[in-house]
Amino acid sequence: MVNKAKIEELVKEKLDKKAFLVDVQVSASNAIKVFVDSFDGLTIDRCVEISRHLESNLDREKEDFELQVSSPGLTESFRVKEQYLKNTGRELEIVTADGTKRIGLLKEVKPEFILFETSAREKVEGNKKKQLIVREHQIEYSDIKSAKVVVSFK
Repeated sequence: MVNKAKIEELVKEKLDKKAFLVDVQVSASNAIKVFVDSFDGLTIDRCVEISRHLESNLDREKEDFELQVSSPGLTESFRVKEQYLKNTGRELEIVTADGTKRIGLLKEVKPEFILFETSAREKVEGNKKKQLIVREHQIEYSDIKSAKVVVSFK
């Protein structure tokens, strides 16, 4: 079986300061999936460059493998803190460890937690109409079950 740590090391050799490794998956059948992202966006040419670097440093004669290099995609949950940094200021859907689902704005990313802003129309005592209430939540990374960008076509 192909060594996951070796794959991670080889990928990091080809990353510049704006790019980061999100995940490496190696199946029992040696299907290798490498997920890379960048603060500037990731081009197909960049994925090809990383893929060729990996292929040239792995020995197919010793172990046959299947290789796929891509960005994580919009529908995938965040796996590393750099993804939060990249998406600061964007609307996210966060599911916490207790199952609470929140949709709101990622305001700030700190080493131990994120600041997340939600808004909802709620009935406020003394008013006939519902008022827009904005709340800021401090959510620790360990409390986040999943976080994804909300894709909007407005």
